[in-house]
Formats: sequence, C-alpha cells, structure tokens
Amino acid sequence: RVISDLSHMGALITVATARTPATVDRILAHTFTRLPLIVMTGAALWDRPHRCYADPHPIAPDLAGEAYRLCLSAGLSPFVYNLTDDGMLHVHHVGDISPLEQRFIRDRSQLLLKQFHFHSEMAPTSSFDATMLLLAMGPVEDVMKLGETMRLSIGLTVQAYPDNYDPRQGVLEVFAQGVSKAAAVKAMAERTGAEWVTVFGDNLNDLPMMEVADEAVAVANAMPEVIERADTVIGPNSEESVARYILESLGLVDCNDRH
Repeated sequence: RVISDLSHMGALITVATARTPATVDRILAHTFTRLPLIVMTGAALWDRPHRCYADPHPIAPDLAGEAYRLCLSAGLSPFVYNLTDDGMLHVHHVGDISPLEQRFIRDRSQLLLKQFHFHSEMAPTSSFDATMLLLAMGPVEDVMKLGETMRLSIGLTVQAYPDNYDPRQGVLEVFAQGVSKAAAVKAMAERTGAEWVTVFGDNLNDLPMMEVADEAVAVANAMPEVIERADTVIGPNSEESVARYILESLGLVDCNDRH
C-alpha cells in the first residue's frame, strides 16, 4: 500500500533485483509502480503494463559457451537462461540435480514466463543464443573460487556471493560485460531525470549499486559488508523498514511514529 500510494503521488520507485520477471512480477502483482523493473541484475528491464522485456543485454554465444565450460570444469552445472522472441525465458540444465537445485526448481517450476528444460547433455552452440544469464549454485567455497577464476579469464560480468538464506551455499551469476544493478540504476536515473537516487541493499551484489547512489541504505539483516558500506542502516526487511524509511525521507510520517 505504501509503495503504491507513493507511486500514484509521483514517487519514482522501482526494484533492482537478480530475480527474473517470472518471480518478481508475481511479488509485485498488487503493487503499483511507475517505472520498469530492473531484473536479472540489470541484464534487462521488465515493462509491467505491457508485460514485455526492454533493453535486453544478452551474452555473446561464444562467451556464454566458454563460461558454461568453466562451470563444468569446477564441478558445477549451471542453469542457462535463454530469452526467446515471445518473451519466454527457457532455462536449461544438464545432468544430475542437487537438493539445493531441486528446491530452486520446485519454487519456480509453476511460474509463468519461465520454462525449465532438462537434458542429459547440452546441445550445440545454438543452446547459447540469446543467453541472458548463467546461474550456478553449490558449496560457497567452490562458488567463490570459481567466481574469482572467471573474473580473471573471461570478459563477462561475474558475481559470486553467499546465498541469502543459507550462507554455506553460494550463488554464481554470469552476465554480459557491463551488466550490473549500478549501470541499470544510473541509466534509469538519466532516463527519468531523477536528481537524487536512494538505494536499499542486503547482499553483496548490491554493493556496486550502492557505490553509484546518492544515498545507500542497508537493512539490519544485510550482509556485514553491505552494512559497512551503507550511509544509513534501518530495521530488518521483515518489518517493512524500507517502505517506512521512504515515507520518513519524504516527510510523510514522523520518524518516531513507526506504527
């Protein structure tokens, strides 16, 4: 309600998320926002009214194939996200599926806008046409090591960080060169003419975005590195702290009135 009301009043509020439209569109189904959503860490925008992608940044097929082979050499079989002309994300996976991957698939297998495909082996180079993202998950030590190796050997944007809910597990995301929440937020600010940008973060992939913002805010349950970088630390995201802080920043509620 807070986000919708403020957006109707003209506030420029969006999300910058690693999620795809298949999940974030459902989360925001009853929330009005004026701006496109920054999805897949900035690899594309999602136009909610027209339900379509905008400004996609796919990975070059040869580089996607190289990144895929590096994952396999580290013992990780990544999910390969390909965007087709009909706006559907086709997610390909080869080989055995770990318990962590099973939970990931189960939580997303019934969503619109995304289809999973499972193979015994990856098809030829065509499998990497219009690849928006390679996503791998596994033990955090393996994921962080692979992330460092890929940053040094391949011309792509590589992010590796602990899972939000189980820090023993890690997540690796590979995007086209230049893709980041930071780049997308800067482009959105230029497009809208915004003179001040406040961002809210909780995980390591939010750090670049926080560096380019006028104000960087961390929730109390954010990763320690995010809290250290933040200009302001607010309550945890479980207490609607972000929406309340936006209200306070706009002078629409007394800072002492948190109920």
